Amino acid sequence: MAAPGGAGGAAALWSEVNRSGQSGDFGRALKSVNKLLQINKDDVTALHCKVVCLIQNGSFKEALGVIHTHTKVLTSDSITFEKAYCEYRLNRIESALKTIQCASQQTDKLKELYGQVEDLGLQEGSYELCYNSACALIGQGRLTEAMKNLQKAEDLCRQSLSEDTDVTEEDIEAELAIIHGQMAYIMQLQGRTEDALQLYNQIIKLKPTDVGLLAVIANNIITINKDQNVFDSKKKVKLTNAEGVEHKLSKKQLQAIEFNKALLAMYTNQADQCRKLSASLQSQNPEHLLPVLVQAAQLCREKQHAKAIELLQDFSEQSPANAAQIKLTMAQLKIAQGSVTKACIILRSIEELKHKPGMVSALVTMYSHEEDIDSAIEVFTQAIQWYQENQPKTPVHLSLIREAANFKLKYGRKKEAISDLEELWKQNPKDTHTLAQLISAYSLVDPEKAKVLSRHLPSSDSMSLKVDVDALENSPGATYVRKKGGKLTGESQQKEQGQGDVKKKKKKKKGKLPKNYDPKVTPDPERWLPMRERSYYRGRKKGKKKDQIGKGTQGATTAGTSELDASKTASSPPTSPRPGSTTALSSAATSNMIPPRHQKPAGAAATKKKQQQKKKKGGKGGW
Repeated sequence: MAAPGGAGGAAALWSEVNRSGQSGDFGRALKSVNKLLQINKDDVTALHCKVVCLIQNGSFKEALGVIHTHTKVLTSDSITFEKAYCEYRLNRIESALKTIQCASQQTDKLKELYGQVEDLGLQEGSYELCYNSACALIGQGRLTEAMKNLQKAEDLCRQSLSEDTDVTEEDIEAELAIIHGQMAYIMQLQGRTEDALQLYNQIIKLKPTDVGLLAVIANNIITINKDQNVFDSKKKVKLTNAEGVEHKLSKKQLQAIEFNKALLAMYTNQADQCRKLSASLQSQNPEHLLPVLVQAAQLCREKQHAKAIELLQDFSEQSPANAAQIKLTMAQLKIAQGSVTKACIILRSIEELKHKPGMVSALVTMYSHEEDIDSAIEVFTQAIQWYQENQPKTPVHLSLIREAANFKLKYGRKKEAISDLEELWKQNPKDTHTLAQLISAYSLVDPEKAKVLSRHLPSSDSMSLKVDVDALENSPGATYVRKKGGKLTGESQQKEQGQGDVKKKKKKKKGKLPKNYDPKVTPDPERWLPMRERSYYRGRKKGKKKDQIGKGTQGATTAGTSELDASKTASSPPTSPRPGSTTALSSAATSNMIPPRHQKPAGAAATKKKQQQKKKKGGKGGW
């Protein structure tokens, strides 16, 4: 057997490389190539094969390192495509573009890669080019056109892959996953979050091998969930940590994912993790605003508003470019604390925004809430002055003048509103609404001036009111009568003049008299007073009812004294003596009386009979 370093050993290794390459086992092929390079470290073919094996295994950085290490052996013409492809996959777009442009010969592979790197206006004859064109349109914000291109790319992909009998439906869906991912992203941008979520989850169920695609989809789902459904977000965030993601995504995409991780940590009350992630982002990008905002938000969740404002203040001094956004956030925090006046001071310190209509509106509203009308008018004045100097007589300028005048009139500042109204009327003398406001303001300040200005109002003859006077007079509304003391109009006036029916008088209702009313007896003058307040009230006898308890026969009712006194009527049935009575009964009256305990109460038999009937009606069932 020949030694490994001999010609026979090299031939065997090359055969192994060939077999491994055909079977797609590039890891095994790489081992054989490395053995060949041990025999000859400057073997151009072996070096080229090593680069290809590394690319097939996704090791783009190592492949590019081999190219840079052996620049003398691997000439630019022989390795241009592989170099540009590695740079493209490592998101070094400018380097890839430069490498392609410097190639001495533009092969088909380089042209296709060029289309991947930059929009060349190539015809969209394949689904790959349609997809690339759609991505460019998304970047330009032309979402509707981008969706049409993606739908075209989907149709072309299905058509081209279905022609191959060895391709299954699962293979087609796996190929379409990246197209569907972009479709879902457009839906998300358009606010169709439910449709986007459904499509995102369908792609995840396919378990595509592209870790970059999975990371982007998982990140987008996290952004849709926000502070809701955090359990699902915590599962999805694992997909963004897959190995090799950093080579598949751009730097901007990776930053967005890390930023969302920090927000998720804040929503799940992982304060330390949130601070760690945001601090790492800030160290990588000291000028970036988002990490600082996350830290401030976390401090606010911990009720440390003062520290949050201090953090934002320090950052605004270090990064003047972000000062406006930082101050807006600081003002929001001040409002949340109830310090509206301090928030106004912060907002007015933003020079580039203080004259904007939105800022003016916010400041005026806040000052009005604090009842600081002078400061609100000052905001109007400064904004109007800025437009007078920079953009005079523009729609925004005139709109601010009108709003300032309306505001001053609302709060009774008529003298201050007059100058604004005069300026508006000067710009448009035909504006009768402004003239009317101006006359109204002058009427309380300078009546003579108001009379002079009123001459400019159009006459009633020249005004096309389009009112039918006859129809108005004959309308049902003319039959109504004015309030008491006013004049009568319409039909009521005719009736008053005797031309119509005589107005009927309302009959007074007679008061009802008591049933026992006797016209011969003088009514009690104290009848309207409560019984206790009348002069002849002597109060109730104490213990009267108490003494009656347990007296008399069982079931007997309380009756009048005359009914109980047997001495007054001979025909009355014998009864028990009245409880508490001081008059003794005669022996003749009491000799025939039955003792109280031996008497049967009246109606006792009837009551017992009724109870028996009720029991019979109830049946055998118990109560």
